Amino acid sequence: MSQKRSYKSYTKEFKAEAVALVLEQGYSVPEAAKSLGINSNILYRWKDDYEQKQAGNTLTESEREELKHLQKEVKTLRMEKEILKKASAFFAKEMK
Repeated sequence: MSQKRSYKSYTKEFKAEAVALVLEQGYSVPEAAKSLGINSNILYRWKDDYEQKQAGNTLTESEREELKHLQKEVKTLRMEKEILKKASAFFAKEMK
């Protein structure tokens, strides 16, 4: 039987402090990760996320919500367009 894998979640404050160890205090990522008891891959990801936010390359929470809404709307509109195409083709055949 397969068991569902549970993932540990960390607070924003913990993540910020972990990244600060690397960026501000000069620790290497593996050293900081080992001292915090986390995997270094996680800390690399947090560091990259932080650097992208600083560069302005990430979306805010409201922008993400709007993007999800717009993607859902586009999907609906495409589906409606396909239905209308098929209906118009059907009625064009009927008219002949």
